[in-house]
Amino acid sequence: MQAGDERLLAAFLRYLEGERQLSAHTLKNYQRDLERLDEQLQELGQAGWRALDERRLRRAVAQLHGNGLSGRSLARLLSAVRSFYRYLSREGEVTQNPALAVQAPKASRRLPQTLDVDQLGTLLDQRTDDPLEIRDLAMMELLYSSGLRVSELASLDLIDPDLRDGSLRVTGKGNKTREVPIGRKAVEALERWIRERNAIALLDESALFVGKQGRRLGVRAIEQRLKRQGEHVGVSGRVYPHRLRHSFASHMLESSADLRAVQELLGHADIATTQIYTHLDFQHLMEVYEHSHPRAKRKKEQ
Repeated sequence: MQAGDERLLAAFLRYLEGERQLSAHTLKNYQRDLERLDEQLQELGQAGWRALDERRLRRAVAQLHGNGLSGRSLARLLSAVRSFYRYLSREGEVTQNPALAVQAPKASRRLPQTLDVDQLGTLLDQRTDDPLEIRDLAMMELLYSSGLRVSELASLDLIDPDLRDGSLRVTGKGNKTREVPIGRKAVEALERWIRERNAIALLDESALFVGKQGRRLGVRAIEQRLKRQGEHVGVSGRVYPHRLRHSFASHMLESSADLRAVQELLGHADIATTQIYTHLDFQHLMEVYEHSHPRAKRKKEQ
């Protein structure tokens, strides 16, 4: 990457961090995608960001796809390029956005993996006196009760839940704050954990969920603990935070069909993101239909 291009990219990343307030993880994704594209453009003889046009970008995307980059990854890369050129245009560095008309190859859409009610019962109705397992149960109850992202769970402070009125203040993507309800079971699990927490947490630690050293529990540690809990009770498939969030969304839609409400609860900026759960629900309806409708039942193999 040429010195001028490095300067433009560094300025863009500072903008994302300072003005957009994106997480360090998201910043790394933007940087990795743009540097990957830059490497491909250099292989094709492209001379810098300012000279990039739609034709050269299409060629680079086709080459990356031919080298094995998935449609999903290319879609994310092109989203990063569009954001980058919007910023460059705002700063007067370029006059066009070459990525506006370029589409990634279609990726197969994976439906979210969920836990059914029986699996959730097995996972959440455990009996234990171990403080760290009590914490794990409280985390899982809260993920399922309120549909949190794992990053939101990890960032919670002790003052964020109001257990008297069953509500929780959550800071999500883009530093946006929302208030979500906490179910009765999750309130009970949190009350039990907070009693244990007071004997573990260091005096200056504000985090709601802490590890055995008394400090805030990180995202990776939460993922490992949930995986361990799923293995311990024998739940089919890996248990991970987003699977509980998916289960929350799917079960809410099965009961209410209120897509807007679920969008608000999940903290989705775009309702199209929430709509994937309607596809999941339709798949379930098709299974019920095929097993129940007299004219839909498939003949048994002879």
